[in-house]
Amino acid sequence: MVYDPEKSLATVQQPTEKHGSPEVISVNDAASHETGILASIRALEAKLDKKLGIESDAIERKRAEDKREVHWVEEISMAALWASGTMNTSCFATGFLGWEFGLTMKQSILITIFVSIMAASLSGFCATFGAVTGLRQISVSRYSFGWWPNKLVALLNGIQQMGWAAVACITGGLALTAVSDGHVSLILGIVILAVVALFISCVGLKAILIYERWAWMVFLVIFLIIYGETGEYADNAAPATVTGSSFSGAVLSLMAIVYGSSASWCTMASDYYVHYPANTSRLKVFLMTTFGISIPTSIGMVAGCMVASALNTKPEWSAAYDQGIGYLIQEMLHPRGFAKFLLTLLVLSGINVNVISIYSSAISFQQLARPFARIPRSLWTLFCFACILGLSIGGRQKLNEYLQNFLSLLGYWCTSYAIILFQEHYIFRKGNFDNYDLEGWNDPAKLPLGIGASVAFSLGVVAWCLGMDETWFIGPLAATIGDAGGDVANEFTFVVTALAYLPARYLELKYVGR
Repeated sequence: MVYDPEKSLATVQQPTEKHGSPEVISVNDAASHETGILASIRALEAKLDKKLGIESDAIERKRAEDKREVHWVEEISMAALWASGTMNTSCFATGFLGWEFGLTMKQSILITIFVSIMAASLSGFCATFGAVTGLRQISVSRYSFGWWPNKLVALLNGIQQMGWAAVACITGGLALTAVSDGHVSLILGIVILAVVALFISCVGLKAILIYERWAWMVFLVIFLIIYGETGEYADNAAPATVTGSSFSGAVLSLMAIVYGSSASWCTMASDYYVHYPANTSRLKVFLMTTFGISIPTSIGMVAGCMVASALNTKPEWSAAYDQGIGYLIQEMLHPRGFAKFLLTLLVLSGINVNVISIYSSAISFQQLARPFARIPRSLWTLFCFACILGLSIGGRQKLNEYLQNFLSLLGYWCTSYAIILFQEHYIFRKGNFDNYDLEGWNDPAKLPLGIGASVAFSLGVVAWCLGMDETWFIGPLAATIGDAGGDVANEFTFVVTALAYLPARYLELKYVGR
């Protein structure tokens, strides 16, 4: 099939049997014949979509004729969306990990900046599929992973996005507790953040893009103030407390954490570009996404690196840090009333991550099975909200351990995901979207079986286990690096997945033909 962006395409397709032959029908058509509470909710969503722009059918392919030209102001969202989602207290807290690993401020900053750019480029590449295909990221990967294996990808992405939201709830809740001088408990703070994000996510993509387009400005100003007020106390004279192979292990482990932070967006990046015209410059999307993620992430993390170094000479800051990241922010900024005001604004940064994560995780769960696709997006949003509350409340007392383990794990499987998409597109489909049967995105018979991707991904899992350095498990390769180990899972996974996918996919095409 030759892809024609002007051609009217069918909506979600499903093979059914009619007189013994396959027939393609629309999920909307199927849903229109349903009765009961789910059908009523879907009908309400559709009415609200027409009147208020509340998105009702998130996973359906956005057809070319349903799109419109995007004003340059809206194109700002390509970068602003990610800036609002990354310039937050979570990234600020992550910046402290280099100091905790025993690295100097300079070393931590260099690792943060360069690894953020490298990892964000994976997300930038994946984002380029959104406008030209009109498909969400998990739908795009069906052309590599196939119908059934891609369900595992959808599940992993849903869990990943909820984990991100949980981290944001914890850091934002700590800030809210601090600004209230302990009158608002951490649990209540977590609930407040999650509820506000739930409301915005329920409205849908239009509200998310408008909110995130401008929210980043507030947080940029706050971080500039943090740089201005704390920069004089930064301590770059203190030497690293780890040496030799232990130093190498600390560097590798920090790289894995920073990498996981920026690379983890690759499994949902195209979700936010499906409304752009198909002829939108892919280079523009790549650059704005890559730097829209890496620069704001670096701003927050470098601020954390700088403040962490000052803990060596500022015991009052160290004592406040032991209470929580919110108390530290309140202690290091002045005057106190102004510090409380800034901390209140920073609480909102947790909402930004939650909005994106709840929305994309709900879309992922809709793709686990066809019956799940008929469950209204609003109900999946509520489900994700409940899971996020459970995760954040359960993990609220161990933030740094949560960050170290969770962010590293994100990078492992995202590496396999991105390299499989890259090789499929540029090697097997010659970098040409004419070689994608976009009308068959929801038809198992028109998609690969996913044998090649399954083999490469499975071998990638083996590579993770051999190279990971986590609190609960240190792989045999990681254990050979220094006293505390060094995380080489991402590097090893990249090599193993890349080498495995080529022959496995070639054999799949040779013997299966799709």
